[in-house]
Amino acid sequence: MANVPLPCQGGTTGLPSAARGVATIGSMLLRLCLVLCLHLALVPLAVAETWIVGPAAPAMSLADALVKAQDGDTIAVMPGEYVAQVGVITQRQLTVRGVGKRPVLRAGGISAENKAILIVRDGDITLENLEFRGARVPDGNGAGVRFEKGRLRVKDCAFFDNENGLLTGNAPDAELSIEDSVFGEAPNNPGSLPHLLYVGRIARLSITGSRFHEGFEGHLIKSRAKESTIAYNLILDGYEGEASYEIDLPNGGVATLIGNVIGQGPRPQNRTLVSFGAEGRAWPDSRLTMVHNTLLSPGLVPGRFLRVHADRLPERTPVLALNNVLAGLGTFSLGVEGTFAGNVHTLGRWLRGPGSFDAALASDSGDRKAGVDLARHAGGRDLRPKFEFTLPVGKRALAADRPLAPGALQ
Repeated sequence: MANVPLPCQGGTTGLPSAARGVATIGSMLLRLCLVLCLHLALVPLAVAETWIVGPAAPAMSLADALVKAQDGDTIAVMPGEYVAQVGVITQRQLTVRGVGKRPVLRAGGISAENKAILIVRDGDITLENLEFRGARVPDGNGAGVRFEKGRLRVKDCAFFDNENGLLTGNAPDAELSIEDSVFGEAPNNPGSLPHLLYVGRIARLSITGSRFHEGFEGHLIKSRAKESTIAYNLILDGYEGEASYEIDLPNGGVATLIGNVIGQGPRPQNRTLVSFGAEGRAWPDSRLTMVHNTLLSPGLVPGRFLRVHADRLPERTPVLALNNVLAGLGTFSLGVEGTFAGNVHTLGRWLRGPGSFDAALASDSGDRKAGVDLARHAGGRDLRPKFEFTLPVGKRALAADRPLAPGALQ
């Protein structure tokens, strides 16, 4: 009898012709995959680098590192003062991080493109543990950081004595996140209107665990963003501050303020703390939500804790204000249509002195039980505060099962 090879013994000759064709193609694909895998194994993988810079020669300068760094790299900034070391971040992905004691980037009369100490052109960028000081430009609109497009995360940074601490462009898809940072000491410059933070018409702004103080004529926070989430911050101008609004949301948008301490100094340029819609609509939808904030208005002249310019916003723009504490003389809901519930107005002592504050309701205050159930008013939204601000910057978690008193601090 002739030997007929079995499939396991003689390859494909014992298979029908169609099956032999499939097996042959499978064998070719297998060989091709092996060749590709071998090729990829021999190609060097791109490895992110860390560029170490120092404040003086012979160390690499920050400007040189910004030129040399590639996408995905990190620039490690050693402690010290970097005078007139300005630059533009053009990478698509980059982290610039201070190491150890926060390095100070001082403008020293120099700016990148007559705009800022650092410019973020585009991409996904992180700035961490850096201090920006003294930004000045000819048109009076200099910034510690100028953010033009992309996504920018700012963490553990400080902005002092700048015409604008941080200034953004108007890219409609840009996103800015600020965490555990401090903005202060706006300069008294004739002809300029310094804002500690000025956000243009971008997609999203988020600020958490940060402190804003000592403004001058401009606002502590000004945001034209489509969505602004401001939560668990200390936005208190202080005894040396002479700011206008503490929070200005001039074009409305979807704004959520949760767990903030918001207060004026004794010499404010405007008696309004939070302004919504003063410059007219820029977005099809607007909504203001204020939950568990503490608003402080010092002095004997009544102010406005909140002013909503309803005539300049979309018709029937929703306003929801729940469980806020209003300390001092002033109005909150007067002339505003919306849902106001659980808010406590007190004239009691709330400041102990410069550099310290006591913004929580006293432990024996009957007002601690005056708040309303958030779930019943929130229309399905989870508005319960998860954190509270803690000095000098940052936030701490609140117990999920603990009853909450009105106001930002428990």
